[in-house]
Amino acid sequence: MRVRPARAPRLALLRKLTLEKATGAGRPRHLSAASGLARIGNQIYVIGDDEHHLAMFAGHDHQRRGTLVRLRCGELPPEKEERKRRKPDFESLVVLPPFGGYAHGALFAMGSGSKPNRRAAVLLELTADGSIAGQPRPIALTNWFTRFEREFAEVNLEGAFIAGKYLCLLQRGHRGNPRNARVRIALAPVLDALARRSALPAPMIEDVVDFALGAFDDAPLCFTDGAALRGGGFVFTAVAEATDDSYADGACLGAAIGIIDQDDRLRALWQLEPALKIEGIDARVRGASLVLTVVTDADRPSVAAQLLSVTLR
Repeated sequence: MRVRPARAPRLALLRKLTLEKATGAGRPRHLSAASGLARIGNQIYVIGDDEHHLAMFAGHDHQRRGTLVRLRCGELPPEKEERKRRKPDFESLVVLPPFGGYAHGALFAMGSGSKPNRRAAVLLELTADGSIAGQPRPIALTNWFTRFEREFAEVNLEGAFIAGKYLCLLQRGHRGNPRNARVRIALAPVLDALARRSALPAPMIEDVVDFALGAFDDAPLCFTDGAALRGGGFVFTAVAEATDDSYADGACLGAAIGIIDQDDRLRALWQLEPALKIEGIDARVRGASLVLTVVTDADRPSVAAQLLSVTLR
């Protein structure tokens, strides 16, 4: 493992995630709990874990406020604890390749599965320019989480990305149960079921690999998202949160970005300063640099989440 805490990469603020209009009555005109990120051409899509909407931002204009696409019917209560109890907890946003009737692929937003009401997904068709076409399609993930419950004492899937023929899911641990893992499932049966509009089958799991990422004080670093790298391996975001379960939030004690190689070895880890609660991530290669875009979860409704850029050389 090559650890580089002494020279933390600089987090450059691109924009705050402000919106043209609020997501509901009593809500601010911004996203606060950003949790998943997808970048397609000049479109930046951000999912919030306590919203019924997907937010869209212009990648070339960081002054323009974001617009919304409704993913689910109904309104979430504005009161924080009740909203937390009822939210769909969309934590992962992944771009699916072309399949079936989806000639330009689709966005797949997925719940964490940490509670029964957090076990659903939404599929959104994409156009040639990366825009969204048609109406969001709800997808039940009951069979998936029934299977994952046999693998993890507390299911809490916080990240997803495509790596070759696999859909990779990242299980997030916590102080009470610090297990972090990557689950690789066969992508083809998933796409086939989505194309046929049939129920998603139980996942065909290729492997489950655990990772130890280090800790801050007594809080382990735990996955919050990941993105595939060319040639294998993946880059990930992780935070150390002062909480003993997958439901309650805690103070963010530390944050990091790391790289796991194609042989599932932790090759690099960069401590971030300040220790923002980073979640969604997009990765692009530019020359000899890896340019990452990340979003933050402010954990306070009154504070706007941020879109940040990080360059690793």
